[in-house]
Amino acid sequence: MANDVDVAPCEVTTRAPRFVSQGTIRLKPIGARRWSRVAITLAMLAAMLSLASESRTSFASLPRTHASLSTLSTRRTLAVVPHTHSASLTSRAKTVLAGKATSGPVVINQSLRSPRVRLRQPVRYPVGVLDAAQPSGRAPPTNTAMSGYRLTYENGFTGTSLPSGWVPYSGVPGGDAGGQFAPTHVVVSDGMLQLNTWQDPSFNNEWVTGGLCQCGVARTYGAYFVRSRVTGAGPTAVELLWPVARVWPPEIDFSETGGTTTASSATLHFSSPTQFVQSKLSIDMTQWHTWGVIWTPTSVVYTVDGKTWGVVNTTADIPRQPMTLDIQQQTWCASGWACPTQPESLQVDWVAEYAPA
Repeated sequence: MANDVDVAPCEVTTRAPRFVSQGTIRLKPIGARRWSRVAITLAMLAAMLSLASESRTSFASLPRTHASLSTLSTRRTLAVVPHTHSASLTSRAKTVLAGKATSGPVVINQSLRSPRVRLRQPVRYPVGVLDAAQPSGRAPPTNTAMSGYRLTYENGFTGTSLPSGWVPYSGVPGGDAGGQFAPTHVVVSDGMLQLNTWQDPSFNNEWVTGGLCQCGVARTYGAYFVRSRVTGAGPTAVELLWPVARVWPPEIDFSETGGTTTASSATLHFSSPTQFVQSKLSIDMTQWHTWGVIWTPTSVVYTVDGKTWGVVNTTADIPRQPMTLDIQQQTWCASGWACPTQPESLQVDWVAEYAPA
C-alpha cells in the first residue's frame, strides 16, 4: 500500500564559486551543464529530506503533561493542545499550551506547501492475517510475524466485556473543562472494542468520549500494533504509550488524528516538557489500518500497514521506563477544535504486542 507523507520543505541557497586571483575576488559564471548538475544534486537532496518526515522543536517552558501536538500554523509559530486521561485515574497536570519555537534543536516546520511522497517499500512489520470473518478483514498477527520478537499479548475483543487488565477512563480531563470521559462510552461488541462519542443526557447532553488503558500490562521496550479506524471527524483519536510512574514526560503517541479523518501524527515527548519530535502522515483514517510502534533502547519506529513512516533514533530521547498502552478519544469543543457534529466512534479490531525474543 502506498501512503502520502507530509514532509517539510527546506530552503537551499546556492552561490557561484569564487576564484581568487592576485587578491581579487571574481565570480566565474556557471555553465548550463554545471547548473544541470547542481539542479540534479538539489533534487536528490530534496528527495532525501522528504523521507525524513519527523520534526523537532522546542517550546517556551509551560507546565503540562500528556500533551499531544497539533500544528495549527506554518513557519515558526506552533499551537500545542494536550489530550489527557481522566483525573480520577492519574494525578497528571494538564494545561493548554501555546508558544513559539525557540532556539535549540533544529526546527523543520510542517507546512501547507510541503510536498508529498509515496511510500514504496516492502511490508516489514505485522499487519495481520487475511480473514474475511474479521471486522477489519484481518485477524491478529502470528507469533512469528515479527523477526527477532515473540508475541506476548493478543486480543481480538470478542464477547461483550473488557478483557482483564484494561481499565476505562472516567471523569473530566484536566486542561479540558468541556471534555468528559465515561465508562459507558467504552463498549466491546461485534468483535471490536468501540470508543463512542455522543451527546450524553447523563451529562447534560455534553459530548462524552471513551478511553481506556491497558493498566495491567506494562513493559520497557517492545512492539505494539493496533488495528483501528474512525467513523468520522470530530473527537481526536489517540493510540499511545504512557509511563507507569505517571510522571510526564515521556510519552509516545503513535497515531493521533487531531479530530480529522485525513491525517495522523506521531509524537515522542522526551527530556523535558518543552521537547518533542513529531511525524505526520496524510491517510484516510476511516479505512482500517494497522498502526504500530517499535520501541527499543536506541530508536522509536512508527509503522502503518507494515511500513515505516517515522523514526526517532536519537538515543538520548528514547524513554527508558515501563509504559502502558492507552487508547482514547477526546473532544476539545471549549477550545474550538476536535468538536463533533454527530456521534462518532473509534473502532479497534485487535491489539497485538511483542517483546524481543
